[in-house]
Amino acid sequence: MNNQKQPPSMDVWLAEAKAHESAPKIGMYLTHNGIVRQTARAKVRSGAEDTQPVTGMLFSYDREKVDAVIRDTYEMDGIYYIKVWLNEGELTVGDDIMYVLVGGDIRPHVIDGLQYLVGRIKNECVTEQELHG
Repeated sequence: MNNQKQPPSMDVWLAEAKAHESAPKIGMYLTHNGIVRQTARAKVRSGAEDTQPVTGMLFSYDREKVDAVIRDTYEMDGIYYIKVWLNEGELTVGDDIMYVLVGGDIRPHVIDGLQYLVGRIKNECVTEQELHG
């Protein structure tokens, strides 16, 4: 059963961001596009060589937790624009898991904001179950 969502257009997202009331304060936008990879997390993160290739993923998330993390990220220095899209359902290798757009005043603030936001979403808000062969 494949009930995944249609991914957003980054061109549209950037156009919306540049038309937003926060745009005059923003000197940089960064995007993140996470996708399902064939290499198992255990192999990438800890070098486990005995892992089977990933064929897909079951992915879900808690919207309230994501919204709370977004609110927290807006509290960071220089962060003025955030947009997040998360897929859901049964995904296959190459499918989009998430898109994140962060806009802020200067590069260090935006890099920190994107890293903080994506890290917390991945660690606190989503459930990922790798599927193998």
